[in-house]
Amino acid sequence: MPQNTLTITDNRTGQTYTIPIEDGTIRAMNLRQIKTGPEDFGLMTYDPAFMNTASCRSSITYIDGDQGILRYRGYPIEVLAERCTFLEVAYLLLFGELPTEPQLKNWVHDITHHTMLHESTKKFMEGFRYDGHPMGMFVSTVAALSTVYPDARHVHDASNRLLQIQRLIGKVPSIAAMSYRHNVGFPYVYPDNDLNYAENFMNMLWKMVEPKYVANPAIARALDILFILHADHEQNCGTNAMRSVSSAQTDPYLSMASAASALAGPLHGGANEEVLKMLDEIGSKDKVPAYIQKVKEGHFKLMGFGHRIYKNYDPRAKIIRWCAEQVFEVTGRNPKLEIALELERIALEDDYFVKRKLYPNVDFYSGIMYQAMGFRPEMFTVLFAIPRTAGWLAQWQELITDPEQKIARPRQVYTGHGAREFVPLEKRTSAALAAG
Repeated sequence: MPQNTLTITDNRTGQTYTIPIEDGTIRAMNLRQIKTGPEDFGLMTYDPAFMNTASCRSSITYIDGDQGILRYRGYPIEVLAERCTFLEVAYLLLFGELPTEPQLKNWVHDITHHTMLHESTKKFMEGFRYDGHPMGMFVSTVAALSTVYPDARHVHDASNRLLQIQRLIGKVPSIAAMSYRHNVGFPYVYPDNDLNYAENFMNMLWKMVEPKYVANPAIARALDILFILHADHEQNCGTNAMRSVSSAQTDPYLSMASAASALAGPLHGGANEEVLKMLDEIGSKDKVPAYIQKVKEGHFKLMGFGHRIYKNYDPRAKIIRWCAEQVFEVTGRNPKLEIALELERIALEDDYFVKRKLYPNVDFYSGIMYQAMGFRPEMFTVLFAIPRTAGWLAQWQELITDPEQKIARPRQVYTGHGAREFVPLEKRTSAALAAG
């Protein structure tokens, strides 16, 4: 018997089955042969929230949650954050290799020249309420681009896919900035092709009456690093949505709108805003021990700690903590940082949190840093969506070119009624309705 197999004995029938093991997995379809009889559908797995189900093969992002490792295409996130720009990393995610100097020059040129939005898109955004949430505007406008670029539906045309990729990576900062300025009532600012990716975003956000916006280099670099850290994170909720919708061969604009919708939830992209609320609630460094005690007693959750995947210190959190110090040298020290540092210190020494492997995640420091840089909390999730666009598109492209992928269609375990007799309207009672 081959070594890389799993032997299953069905105690209902006494039948034994040998199932191949490949890459630490068995194919769920191989369980279908396990039946009690000809009329039996066959065995399925039941896995709410995909806690232990691999839905695809991917060569983009590697995570070892126990060791606290994150790599893009094999490169440690720490190295990329220190030595690359965001657009270099976007190229790596999408094409598998870091660009050469000529490739990077052409890539940056192509992205830069796709930052402008069609005037009809500008008018579309003007239709939102003055106090509309920036993430709702972002999601809706990305979806609306499907009507501006109908050619995007040709998803099997490689050159067409590249064009849509360049358009989306180029345009999402413009959409994000316009959603912010609409929300605060400022006129829109057009892109400036003389600026790099992060600087141009800052220009479209914050330029007022000055003839030329000049970004603070420390803030611009910190923003670029944050973009790198958020660019991809394997099969998270938003990426799963991107792949699931894209499996229907939906165009990338509508697919990405679905991914961004998933990201908008407080359990996904909105978690760093919850950290800020927690720090405001604590109020000062001296009140941290009392708050920690209430967390241990079950009164509160410790926001920004713990992760579905990481059972060690989130490597992105370490980089953001270092990056925050560089930002505070420019902006002044955010009082919330002292509370956060004390919270982290106590939590990492307390057996309650250590045993539960509750370490700081990427959301713990990012909100403090964003706020220090001048971003309002309602913009935090939009800031997440800008760089994640590159990861979503890399995952989309990988799915489209994967011959094993089909339209996503999970099975279910039906728990409802069996066949029932129909009751005419005049004979139905409230008790029957309640029971039904």
